[in-house]
Amino acid sequence: MEEHSLGSHQKTYDAVFQHPIARNLQWRDVRSMLVALADTSDEPNGNLKITLNNHTLVVHPPIRKDFSDIQELMKIRHFLQQTGAVVAQSAEGTHLLVVIDHRLARIYKTEFHGTAPERIVPYDAAGAGRHLHRVEDDANGQRKPENKSFYTAIAKTLERAEKILLFGSGTGASSAMEQLLAELDLHHKELRQRVIGSIVVDEHHLTEDQLLAKAREIYAKMATQTSQGIQRG
Repeated sequence: MEEHSLGSHQKTYDAVFQHPIARNLQWRDVRSMLVALADTSDEPNGNLKITLNNHTLVVHPPIRKDFSDIQELMKIRHFLQQTGAVVAQSAEGTHLLVVIDHRLARIYKTEFHGTAPERIVPYDAAGAGRHLHRVEDDANGQRKPENKSFYTAIAKTLERAEKILLFGSGTGASSAMEQLLAELDLHHKELRQRVIGSIVVDEHHLTEDQLLAKAREIYAKMATQTSQGIQRG
């Protein structure tokens, strides 16, 4: 996967992932973003064909200038997620949530107000790290060593974050969250200091909205405690 620079298209990309769904998107802006991210071609019937990373999507342009067709918007959102189309330009100054297991890391910006956080696709300079194939236990019942590039890729995505919160399942050596923390301890000490917490959650029984709400609650509580500490000082 190639790393794309969104530039002027960042606002449109954010709006595509906005929740509740954005109602003020303009088709010209959406089209311009897709052309910048993928190979596109106009079909004889007026549809726009988009190809990226062996995935193809056909979008039906709206009759009017605004892009208000929810079905078409969701198709574009899923296409961008499936292809790993975008690497965030910078996570500087942001509060991030990392939801991690041995198969995948999902990284989100968290915001205390307004819309739901933007989804950040893990940094993937050479095709490694976007998805980690499950590593089966060996004959002795021990988990085999995993691909180090997975954790290195996550660290690359997080390197400009202001604060980081980790959610994972399992404990001890079998926990991908603990392995990520070990990677940060060894090779990214300054980044490790920005991790405000690592919490075991049952992510398979929590919706994305519930995970994000829990993260916002933790960040808000931390902000309140910091504010109170400053006032006492």
